Amino acid sequence: MTSMAKGRTWTRDELIVAMNLYCKLPFGQLHHRNPVIIAMAEKLGRTPSSVSMKLCNFASFDPVQQARGISGLSGASAADRTVWEEFHKNWERLAFESEQRLAALEGKPVEVEAQIPEEELPREGLERERVVRQRVNQYFFRVAVLAAYGSRCCITGLAVPDLLIASHIVPWAKDLANRVNPRNGLCLNALHDCAFDRGFITLSPKLKVEVSPSLKAAPVGPATKRFLLDYQDAAIRLPERFLPDANLLDWHRRNVFRHA
Repeated sequence: MTSMAKGRTWTRDELIVAMNLYCKLPFGQLHHRNPVIIAMAEKLGRTPSSVSMKLCNFASFDPVQQARGISGLSGASAADRTVWEEFHKNWERLAFESEQRLAALEGKPVEVEAQIPEEELPREGLERERVVRQRVNQYFFRVAVLAAYGSRCCITGLAVPDLLIASHIVPWAKDLANRVNPRNGLCLNALHDCAFDRGFITLSPKLKVEVSPSLKAAPVGPATKRFLLDYQDAAIRLPERFLPDANLLDWHRRNVFRHA
């Protein structure tokens, strides 16, 4: 165990690891008693309280927390804001870089830290590097989105992680700039993820479920009514961070949703 730092300035590498944790821990778990924070503090040579405070500093920049009346701590530094802005300007690069730094602290290859089975990766070379980067970023996106929604489907409230999908609002292949952006994500159960991807449902500007007229007009059985039609106009469960981006939802309504 390294000695605890007192008054030592946080480095950029430490800050991007802290931001990684902020993205992936549920908001109610940012306290110094969290075993994840305790373990990370030990690796950073800092106290759990200092790591917890740094995560709460990031919360002070978060518009979702501000809208909820939660201002976070007032001691956030210019370096904290710089890292916050780096992530939001380039999720693709910062998600992967922060996962690399986190893996290095754990003493593991980044693909192992991201729980990617070795048999699913090319053996070596540029193709392996490309696939590792993609899979690591997909891992980050999933963990960040599920954490934001408390590992509950935002439509039904289903809380079985193995049945939940970090669903992209704009598909991965359609928008390079936003494919790792958690605000391009919704936590949906597998059925509603599929319905969303195929345009049978979307979200209104007020974040309420809209069901496609193509379903409403067709003869349907009780299962279709229960699992899809009955959710018309239902408000989603809002995330604790990373509110769905209004522009991305507008894209989905215009390009994916079945209007007829």
